[in-house]
Amino acid sequence: MGITERKTKEKTELKALIMSAARSLFLERGIGETSIRNIAERIEYSPATIYIYFKDKDEILHELHSQGFREMGAQMSVLMAVSDPVERLKALGRVYIDFARKNTEMYDLMFIAKAPMHYLEKMEEEKWSEGKTTFEFLSNTVAECIAAGRFAGHDADSLSFMIWSCVHGMVALEIRDRCKGISGESPQEIFRGAFETFVKVIEGL
Repeated sequence: MGITERKTKEKTELKALIMSAARSLFLERGIGETSIRNIAERIEYSPATIYIYFKDKDEILHELHSQGFREMGAQMSVLMAVSDPVERLKALGRVYIDFARKNTEMYDLMFIAKAPMHYLEKMEEEKWSEGKTTFEFLSNTVAECIAAGRFAGHDADSLSFMIWSCVHGMVALEIRDRCKGISGESPQEIFRGAFETFVKVIEGL
């Protein structure tokens, strides 16, 4: 291996090390307690080394949020094997919910926290590509449902946004512990019941 190739390999490995440390700290402590300084301490390098690879903390958080979308996307892509679009739509909701409940901090970063959006604003990027890709998966499935004779009179994008908004709302309340005390049921039971009720509403359209 030549000098140039070795240096490229070392840079790639160090960037991966930085991202691994950042992810660990983020999942352990959350956004507020993840900083350039404690990432540097975790990998035993100086903060200046981090800045060689990342402009600021928001860029690191944006990369972490992109990792989350890749992981969720991989789980969703399996559902393309489901031929019935209505069944795929219901399965998509369950995969989305399962991902959020098992990866609460990551979901918060992907869909609630402002940091990744701050990075896009600073980069003057108008499009949120990760969100667009995820929404297109949903809207394409809804469009297939309409083509199969379901959801008559509805626009695919508008209905998809409504579906996403409802499921996201349920998830956001659940992972932020806002389901506690709203009924005599446990938070898990009310959440599960709410989603199944939503599925029945969708099936009745």
